[in-house]
Amino acid sequence: MLRHRPTRGRRTAGLLTTALVALSAAMTAVAPTHTAHADTATLGELAEAKGRYFGSATDNPELSDTQYTRILGSEFGQITVGNTMKWQYTEPSRGRFDYTAAEEVVDLAESNGQSVRGHTLVWHNQLPSWVGDVPAGELLGVMRDHITHEVDHFKGRLAHWDVVNEAFEEDGSRRQSVFQQKIGDSYIAEAFKAARAADPDVKLYYNDYNIEGIGPKSDAVYEMVKSFKAQGVPIDGVGMQAHLIAGQVPASLQRNIQRFADLGVDVAITELDIRMTLPRTAAKDTRQAADYGAVVEACLAVSRCVGITVWDYTDKYSWVPSVFPGEGAALPWDEHFAKKPAYHAIAAALGGGSPAPGGDCTATYRVTSRWQGGFTAEITVGNGRTAPIDGWTVTWTLPGGQSISHVWNGYLTVDGQRVTVRNAGYNGTLGSNASTTFGLQGEGTAGTPADVTCTPAQPFGTPA
Repeated sequence: MLRHRPTRGRRTAGLLTTALVALSAAMTAVAPTHTAHADTATLGELAEAKGRYFGSATDNPELSDTQYTRILGSEFGQITVGNTMKWQYTEPSRGRFDYTAAEEVVDLAESNGQSVRGHTLVWHNQLPSWVGDVPAGELLGVMRDHITHEVDHFKGRLAHWDVVNEAFEEDGSRRQSVFQQKIGDSYIAEAFKAARAADPDVKLYYNDYNIEGIGPKSDAVYEMVKSFKAQGVPIDGVGMQAHLIAGQVPASLQRNIQRFADLGVDVAITELDIRMTLPRTAAKDTRQAADYGAVVEACLAVSRCVGITVWDYTDKYSWVPSVFPGEGAALPWDEHFAKKPAYHAIAAALGGGSPAPGGDCTATYRVTSRWQGGFTAEITVGNGRTAPIDGWTVTWTLPGGQSISHVWNGYLTVDGQRVTVRNAGYNGTLGSNASTTFGLQGEGTAGTPADVTCTPAQPFGTPA
C-alpha cells in the first residue's frame, strides 16, 4: 500500500476463518457458521457468522500499548502485518534475512487464534538500497530468492500473501519500479510462480489502491488477472486497499468486486479506512458511518468477497494525518479507543443490530487538559437522524480511580461507577446533523471511558 504499519490480533475466527477463506470459491449464499449474539458479538464474530473475516492491521511499536492490544486481541478474527514483512525489514542486506519483528506480530496473532495476512513480498517502496544496485541480469533471481525464502519461512502459518503490491499507475500503465525497469512485464507473473512453489496452500493476492471502483487502473488489474487465469499463473485473489474519503465511496464498488470474482478469484478489502477533513463533527461521523456500512454491504453481496481489514482500527495509530495534512479521523475507534458511529454501522451491516446505541445519537469523549490528580474533558453530543432529537442522555462507566467533581451544560448523576449526564434546558434540542457539548472536571488519572453511549429522547411528533 502507501506508507503502512503492521498487524496482529485474535478471535475465535482463527482456524475456522482460514478454512472459510480456503472454501470461499465454493460459497454462494453463505450460511452462518454459528449464531452470534448481535448485542454482544465482536466485529470478528459477526463477520464469521456471515462466512467472512473482519480484521485489523497492526505495527510493532503499538504492541506495547496494553489498551490497544486488548482490543486488537479481542475484536478481530484476522491480522495483517503492516510493515515488518516488507523487504527492508526481512532482507536488509543481500542474503541476510531477519524475521524477528514480523515473528512478534505473527506469534501474537497465533496466540489469540487469529489468521494472518502477509504483506508484502514485492513492492517498489520500503526496499533496502542494495536492491536498486542489483544488475538487471541478476534481479529476477534475487527476487525469486527473496520470495522463496520468506514464503518458506512462514509456510503453513499464513492465510494470504500480498505477493505484488501497487504495480500500476492511475492511468493503468505499469509503474516504473526497479522490477519493471530491469525485469519487464513478466516480473509479476514470476513473483506469483515463486510464491506458489514455496507454499502450495497459502492464498496469493495482487494488492493495490484506487482499484475499488471501475476505471483505468482497475481495468488494467482486471486484464492482468484475466490473462493470468488464462495462462495458468497461480493467482488466488485481488486485494482492494480501500483508502477512501468520506462521501466518495465508489458507486461501482460492488459491481467491481463482482467482475473480479467472475474471473474465478477471491476479493478482499485489505486496508480500509475512510478519512474526513478535520475537525470531526457529528455530521461527518454520520457520513463516514454510512460509508463504512456501504463497503461492508458491498462485500457481503458478493460470495467471493472473503473479508475486510481496517488499516489499524484506532485513530491513535492511523497513518492518514501524516500523509494527508488536515485530514484524519479515518477509523472506527477514535484516538481514545472509544467506538465511533462507524463501528456501529459496521456491526449493523454485519447483522449486529441498530447502527448505533440509541439510534444515531452519538457521544464523543475528549480529554482537554490534565494535571497531577485531575483533568477536564469535553463530550460532543451529535444527532445523525433526519428527525430532531428533543433531549439526550449520555452514560458511561468511570475508569478505576476516577471521580467527577463538576459538570457544565448538563445535569450529572452518579451511581457507583456509573455516570449519567442529561441535557440542560437549553441544549437538548438538536436538529438533523446538529451537535452540542458539555464538559466536566474530574479527579484521578485522565482516561477515556470505553463505553460512552448517547440515548435520545423521542423525536418531535412521536407519541409518548
